[in-house]
Amino acid sequence: MAIKFQYNKTSLGELDKQLKMRQKALPTIKSKESALRSEVKKARDSAGEYERRFEALRAEYDYMTALWGEFDSDLVRIADVELDQQKIAGVRTPVLRDVRFEHKAYDLFSSPVWFVAGVDILERLARLGLEQAVYDRKMELLDKARRKTTQKVNLYEKVQIPGYEDAIRKIKRFMEDEENLSKSAQKIVKTKQQQAGEGSML
Repeated sequence: MAIKFQYNKTSLGELDKQLKMRQKALPTIKSKESALRSEVKKARDSAGEYERRFEALRAEYDYMTALWGEFDSDLVRIADVELDQQKIAGVRTPVLRDVRFEHKAYDLFSSPVWFVAGVDILERLARLGLEQAVYDRKMELLDKARRKTTQKVNLYEKVQIPGYEDAIRKIKRFMEDEENLSKSAQKIVKTKQQQAGEGSML
């Protein structure tokens, strides 16, 4: 990214202001990046843990596979999922507050005894699946924010700050050269005036 500037004091002042602003913001952005990196790892670990628990619960009831054919799948359904938001390092992420289930009435005497356990299993599987999905989404949002923050850190560190420093250096050199030329020109004029003054005295 080429930084546009002019060889004057106004441009020098503006560039210096922009440079200081970026140098001041850089540590904050770096700490945000570090916090996001840590939160992404936590969310990934949590999503993995929910997935393991889901698979373990499913495996625990694999022996009932033959029985599920006679289970009425309309007995339980998700009625509502209550989500909330939590800000982590400035990023809004979802939080699962509650899962409400709706139950269809059934005759306890004519239905198989294990239907009560079946409803409980389905509720627990659904809750774990939703918790895993929420953590997957949280991880996705945090990782996206982390990537953007990393890009900003790189932009400041590798492009903008060196660019502003280079531009400021060029302006200062130009102004110093101009000042030296002006002083040299004044000396030459003064010397010529002195010589002309000495020549007229003779």
